[in-house]
Amino acid sequence: MTPALGATVTLSITNPAQAEGATEPSWRHALSLFGDIKYPEGFKRFDYVNPDAPKGGTVRQISVGTFDNFNYAVAGTKGNIAAAVGLIYQSLTTSSMDEPETSYGLLAEAVAYPEDFAWVKYRLRTDARWHDGKPVTAEDVVYSFDVQKKQSPRASFYYRHVTKAEKTGDNEVTFSFDAPGNHELPSIVGQLVVLPKHWWEGTDPSGKKRDISATMLEKPLGSGPYRIKEFVAGRSVTLERVKDYWGLNHPTQIGINNFDELRYEYFRDNLVALEAFKADQIDWIMENSAKQWATAYDFPAVKEKRVIKEQFPIRNIGRMQGFAFNLRRDLFKDVRLRRAFNYAFDFEEMNKQLFYGAYKRINSYFAGLDEFVGAGVPQGQELEILQTIKDKVPAEVFTTAYVNPVGGNPENVRNNLREATRLLKEAGFEIKDHKLVDPSGKPVSVEFLTESESMERLILFYKPSLERLGVAVSIRTVDSAQYENRLRSFDFDLTTHVWPESLSPGNEQREFWGSQAANNPGAENICGIQDPAVDALIDRIIFSKTRDELVASCKALDRVLLWNFYVVPHYISGTINYARWDRFSHPEPLAKYAISGLPTLWWWDAEKAAKTGGRS
Repeated sequence: MTPALGATVTLSITNPAQAEGATEPSWRHALSLFGDIKYPEGFKRFDYVNPDAPKGGTVRQISVGTFDNFNYAVAGTKGNIAAAVGLIYQSLTTSSMDEPETSYGLLAEAVAYPEDFAWVKYRLRTDARWHDGKPVTAEDVVYSFDVQKKQSPRASFYYRHVTKAEKTGDNEVTFSFDAPGNHELPSIVGQLVVLPKHWWEGTDPSGKKRDISATMLEKPLGSGPYRIKEFVAGRSVTLERVKDYWGLNHPTQIGINNFDELRYEYFRDNLVALEAFKADQIDWIMENSAKQWATAYDFPAVKEKRVIKEQFPIRNIGRMQGFAFNLRRDLFKDVRLRRAFNYAFDFEEMNKQLFYGAYKRINSYFAGLDEFVGAGVPQGQELEILQTIKDKVPAEVFTTAYVNPVGGNPENVRNNLREATRLLKEAGFEIKDHKLVDPSGKPVSVEFLTESESMERLILFYKPSLERLGVAVSIRTVDSAQYENRLRSFDFDLTTHVWPESLSPGNEQREFWGSQAANNPGAENICGIQDPAVDALIDRIIFSKTRDELVASCKALDRVLLWNFYVVPHYISGTINYARWDRFSHPEPLAKYAISGLPTLWWWDAEKAAKTGGRS
């Protein structure tokens, strides 16, 4: 289950009557991956919050890029406006931050599902309200499912095994699935963001009927803790706390969302944003550049301790990040060429020159989540799973532990380029007039597509190594809108992409690597992978009956993906870097899976603000 759509859960049978074969499943207040739910029915609040946190203050935050839309149905969780719009709407369930992959009812007060996971029903709270005072209804839920599945390519794929949503009671919605046994689907449905049917079927202030299929910049009606106060299209959005928010005293909402206003300022890139932060125009910044973190935070406010630098550990999210090959291009269909590109990537020297040695090379599609990493050679249940697809995977999967080439010194670099040349020659490529040509005699040229100036630096470092192999390399840096459009139409040779992984991998793996997503515009299968072995392993993950089977299936998938060299892996850090003006406080300790917890768990600290100066 991917964090890209919010933290998700799988379900376990915890009701004895249900385990004995009762025909009518019991209602329950929470869903858990591991079977243990920390907070019992009727709990008062989460342990990690400060229930007495003061409400007030304005926070000025950074968003890179721009925006032209407040319509969640067509924007979903993508785009630079997602963080703001996500606070306006709410979902059926919400996650806790101190236990892995556990969700509690929010708009829904209870959930029920059968032992075979063939369907799920949610019962809505009768006190849940839209900001106009009207109740959140079962009709809203059905409408939200239907329009998102129709309008959003990603939602359509993510919910493709949910065949329908229908009202089955005054405050009850039942979701039917295309087959039993997929134990994630009940909780995936709980992530559904609910939209107001009556508002979308009404008219805007000018009398024009609203169109759920189109982008729009009208302030949307929501049910969440914030609403849009004001905005400047493409430049800034200010949210204001809803003082009569229906969920103010809900146990999952106590102690969070403490700021009166959340202001999002939009910048072209993080370098410009950093200058705004240094000038005290922004309250905090997440720094993704190791070089910037090491060298750019030496201004007076840091030395005076008015600005605090802090690294927060990442415990609940893994990732694969790398240069993604577009397998729809004939050039990249040969695994030997893709492997040669990996040999040409001198990560160790790049890490030293560009990143001050701050990163580690990614060696897994689940980097950061050691439980799922296919290290060593396969054994036990993992080996048994791989044996079922032995004729469909590279032989090295069974015999050789995957490791990336190691550079960092001239001898290693020469050896790596020599091996890359050998692989290319074996695949029918050769050098003519100092240029690499493919088996048909066509010169090999590639274009890297990016929207990031910082990523452009990395590509420029990589470029000479590929050119030493005879590859002609160009770089195309475009704005975020053009970048998204080119990705959606698969108009690229190579690009950088990140695939986030949660503590419970599942249905999202089909969108990442599954054949049916390969030509689905907007899906996360950027590479265009169509591999029956990968599809079979994804099914094993989704239909795992035990945690051990899930882990073994993930390790097997990891190994097969790695040995197919679909990407040139990048790097990872176990922390996230934040700098902030010292005007805020948070509960101690922070929740285990909160990472920074900004801004959800924090509050305006008037005493600190007075000492820091700059604004009141």
